[in-house]
Amino acid sequence: MFPVSRRDFLRQSANVAGGLIAAPALAAQDTQKPIFNISLAQWSLHRAFFGKKLDPLQFAAIAKKDYDIHAVEYVNQFYAGKKKDEAYLKDLKKVADDAEVRSVLIMCDGEGALGDPDEKMQLQAVENHYRWVEWAKYLGCHSIRVNAQTGDVGSREDKAKRVVDGLGKLTEFGAKHEIGVIVENHGGLSSDGAWLSGVMKAVNNPYCGTLPDFGNFGSYDRYKGVDELMPFAKGVSAKSHDFDEAGNETHTDYPKMMAIVVNKHKYHGFVGAEYEGNKLSEPDGIRATKKLLETVRAKL
Repeated sequence: MFPVSRRDFLRQSANVAGGLIAAPALAAQDTQKPIFNISLAQWSLHRAFFGKKLDPLQFAAIAKKDYDIHAVEYVNQFYAGKKKDEAYLKDLKKVADDAEVRSVLIMCDGEGALGDPDEKMQLQAVENHYRWVEWAKYLGCHSIRVNAQTGDVGSREDKAKRVVDGLGKLTEFGAKHEIGVIVENHGGLSSDGAWLSGVMKAVNNPYCGTLPDFGNFGSYDRYKGVDELMPFAKGVSAKSHDFDEAGNETHTDYPKMMAIVVNKHKYHGFVGAEYEGNKLSEPDGIRATKKLLETVRAKL
């Protein structure tokens, strides 16, 4: 419609050609997956849920709406009274599906000791977890998280054998549903990285693994512990408590820890933001943890 000078024509042609060349590169960048994904551990909001300020049914929607996190890790304590309620489970899945949020795992507590010295009690503990495996399967999770409780009877080796037995039985059930059974360092002998990694080797089942938690090692060296548990990790829990003015966690060197997780052990799955501090509010603590993980991720 309008006359175009030779100079303008050549410039426009160059821009178009440049765009065609750049387009595939931009497309590749857009589709590139992050080196790890961030999920939200429900325990980060435990005061709000226990205090009835938030509805556990809406957890997935809360994660996306309030924190722009698109994957969640449930805690069975908030659903104990609904364990056998099929309608509630369907509603829980619908909330996640409607929000387009991924259900990653269920953290299970209060179901008995898998290493109980009483065989009947141990078997009961194993069976108590069955329903959560079924929940995990229905919700689309990859695993349930359990504890390696042993009781106070026997040596370290005896306790390990009992946990291996109970954990092995539960893992066999989980495998039938294609659901992993993963153990967190959560106090007692489980916070000893060498002991728990030995348990993993003894169970020797691909559906059995670990959930290394940055903050649950007590006096045990947390970096050594995570390093020992990462070969079996099916998830990672980025525990946080306090932050300095620069936004760094004051108990765990996140760049150092995530270098172990990602660079050394080539882990690229979900990392759960789990705020457990008191100085910040739960919402602010979650946002601080997420921001720190994003900052570290960008530099890895």
